[in-house]
Amino acid sequence: MAKNEPTPRRFGTPQRHNSRFLERVCYEGERAMKAIWKGQVIAESDQTVIVESNHYFPLDSIVKAHFTKSSKTTHCPWKGDASYFTVEVNGEINPDAAWYYPAPKAAASEIKGRVAFWRGVEVVE
Repeated sequence: MAKNEPTPRRFGTPQRHNSRFLERVCYEGERAMKAIWKGQVIAESDQTVIVESNHYFPLDSIVKAHFTKSSKTTHCPWKGDASYFTVEVNGEINPDAAWYYPAPKAAASEIKGRVAFWRGVEVVE
């Protein structure tokens, strides 16, 4: 690891899913991460959890004025049922751009109360 790189705290055991091992890594309090869409910071935290290369931000770190609940849901065999938020910034709408697991399965318990992003939302340090 390079100098000044955070030391990840690994938890749980890697899970076999779709013929590959998934490793869950947590950087707690070591990297301030931001989720940005259309130039606007919509979430910021130094307590993200990384699962499958996605940073999951605590729900209390999102700027709630930019989020509305969506009717979209999906299912992951090892994480459970996901719900979505639509993101809005300056009148521009990004449907279903954030997701969360209201009641994740035990294997994904560390992402309960957290939200992740896609569809053009940048997650940066």
